[in-house]
Amino acid sequence: MQLTELRIAGFGGQGVIMCASVIGRAASIVEDGYATMTQNFGPEARGGACSAQLVLSPTPVLYPYVVKPDIMVLMSQEAYVKFARDIKPGGTLIIEQDLVRVNEIPALDVKVFGIPATRMAEELGKRMVLNIVMTGFFGAISGLLQRESLLKAVEDSVPASFAELNRKAFNAGYDYGVRHLQHGGMELGRAEYSVSIAE
Repeated sequence: MQLTELRIAGFGGQGVIMCASVIGRAASIVEDGYATMTQNFGPEARGGACSAQLVLSPTPVLYPYVVKPDIMVLMSQEAYVKFARDIKPGGTLIIEQDLVRVNEIPALDVKVFGIPATRMAEELGKRMVLNIVMTGFFGAISGLLQRESLLKAVEDSVPASFAELNRKAFNAGYDYGVRHLQHGGMELGRAEYSVSIAE
């Protein structure tokens, strides 16, 4: 793990806060590092703007707020319009490719990676696990945290009755990310995906 500023954003109901919480838990509890999280909500419970900011570090975090994100995970067009320009030059932009249209690269040398997380979640039978698909994809693309650490954080964050579904969602996203990187990565949607992931 290295000092990393991360912003995750979308709309209410996509599980933005849960996604951030899982990543923070993996960093701070499972891997024994440090993490801070702040969050913002729109006025609506669902459908409104929602974002979470994380600072991950191998040492105690001295300033808990995100200034210039190294990595952004954007799950809606509104989030892209609002936040994409704030990404650090050379940073990594991860998008829900069916919901976000990248009009132009927002900063110098930014790498863009996309995944159809909502479609993949729907094929698993529950649209609500799109955030866990995205968490897996983030894990593979960023390489910040161990796969096992993120998966443990997922399992610790969901009810036991949904553990198997969330494991499948995480593995689908992670494996898609691995294939994405193997195929060059920055051409959105280039990697093929399947949600029939072997255990």
